[in-house]
Amino acid sequence: MHLAIIGGTGLSQLDGLESVRHQVISTPYGEPSGPVSIGQMAGCEVVFLPRHGYNHRIPPHGINYRANLWALKELGVERILAVSSVGGIAPGMQPGALCVPDQIIDYTWGRPNTFFEGDLEAVTHVDFSYPYDADLRASLLRAGAALSIPLMDGGTYGATQGPRLETAAEIQRMQRDGCDVVGMTGMPEAILARECDIRYASLNVVANRAAGMNGGGLVDFHEINQTIRDRMAAVRRLFLHLLNTRDCAVCGNAASAAPVCAAGAAKLKPDA
Repeated sequence: MHLAIIGGTGLSQLDGLESVRHQVISTPYGEPSGPVSIGQMAGCEVVFLPRHGYNHRIPPHGINYRANLWALKELGVERILAVSSVGGIAPGMQPGALCVPDQIIDYTWGRPNTFFEGDLEAVTHVDFSYPYDADLRASLLRAGAALSIPLMDGGTYGATQGPRLETAAEIQRMQRDGCDVVGMTGMPEAILARECDIRYASLNVVANRAAGMNGGGLVDFHEINQTIRDRMAAVRRLFLHLLNTRDCAVCGNAASAAPVCAAGAAKLKPDA
């Protein structure tokens, strides 16, 4: 079982997933966001997990990220494509844009963000210089080019705590820090995937201009929801193309894949 898709806001069901079975997985870190859906899509086995739950009831700060990643690791998942809705900070990040980020700045706090704590045999450090897998990112960009779906190549994702949206002053600070988009779920999901030795890439749907970036107006939640609904069709087309073409970086058909990070991460143990 190679590929998992983690759905965010607007993607709580994966259309096109067939012969679906649902599996409840218990983890040492509690319950995941819900039962994991396992099925066939374009002839490939795909695991699907909506991080907010199937009825979108779990807020960003309340997601059990460790349980989610542990469950996917237990199923043998080797690659994750994660979908997130974000606010646009950089000028090019307008509502409806799709972005494949290449960096993260973490502004979250209080979220359990590592498996490597407690009674360890040794302190474990993981290289996180480049948080997103280059091959998976390239696959998404190739799919966009093949389907004539414009994708923003690169960008820095600023991960905030939520569930409230940011103030205009906070967005100004993030802009000075170099953030291009802002979201609430990118961390610790990305680092936990790295600790699990699971390749991870993210596809961001820009739902709105971030606070203070829209000419001083307030956030229009109706427009946000409409933009997300409209762009999820493109997201599904991208994923279906990757599976139909048996993209090796996504489907795991490469003859030899490079390790996720040079140093590697220690093997996880149930009592970690």
